[in-house]
Amino acid sequence: MSDDHDKGLGHDLPRLISRRRALGVMVGGLGSAVLVACGGSSGEPTTATARATATSGEQIPEETAGPFPGDGTNGPNVLTESGVVRSDITRSVGDASGVAEGVPTTIDLTLLDVAGGGGPLAGASVYLWHCDREGRYSLYDETIGGENYLRGVQESDADGKLRFTTIFPAAYEGRWPHIHFEVYESLDAAVAGTGKLRTSQLAIPQAACEAVYATAGYEQSAQNLAGTSLDTDMVFSDGYRSQLATVTGDVANGYTLSLNVGV
Repeated sequence: MSDDHDKGLGHDLPRLISRRRALGVMVGGLGSAVLVACGGSSGEPTTATARATATSGEQIPEETAGPFPGDGTNGPNVLTESGVVRSDITRSVGDASGVAEGVPTTIDLTLLDVAGGGGPLAGASVYLWHCDREGRYSLYDETIGGENYLRGVQESDADGKLRFTTIFPAAYEGRWPHIHFEVYESLDAAVAGTGKLRTSQLAIPQAACEAVYATAGYEQSAQNLAGTSLDTDMVFSDGYRSQLATVTGDVANGYTLSLNVGV
């Protein structure tokens, strides 16, 4: 797997497109029926759409982890750090002490056991990471390469739920605002980097992005957001209904991004 990451985005993209097209063929019949009922694959989902996703036995699409996973497959491995299992990922752990600044954001994920009938997936774990307010990834960017904030692991409870406290990520050039995550079969598997069930990405709704990017510190994000869209993004352009989070809150009080994740 490390060899694949080392080959970069040019190698990942055709594999990603091929994999997603194959998935579309396998679920074409069911997908067509669901898309008709929901009004298409590229609109922001209504509450009814989100419920349909949670009960239809739909797995979230497999996506590239990108060039900055920090899971040991492409250089640094934060999963071996003491303290990486935490809900609040705004601060670095271990020998690092940096704190990521930005609009407060909570990420609520609900893991669903598709193979087991669509009920809660308890006792699994998620490793989640994203860029900072300037569009940089800890562990990799030369400015914050010594930091490991905005990365963490959480275990799902009996209802399949888990939560991260973080900041609203930037929009960097060429990508729609997003959050990366990997689902593992257990907490032990996550910190060992084994037993991975799914790698995917969460898409952030446009209205929340526009509100946040109008605030101080996110100026470059406003310009970058204007240059892309969900429908043209390299990851989300082939359909993002099951990856688009629902959002509540505001800039003054912070946002909550929620997503059901079928695995």
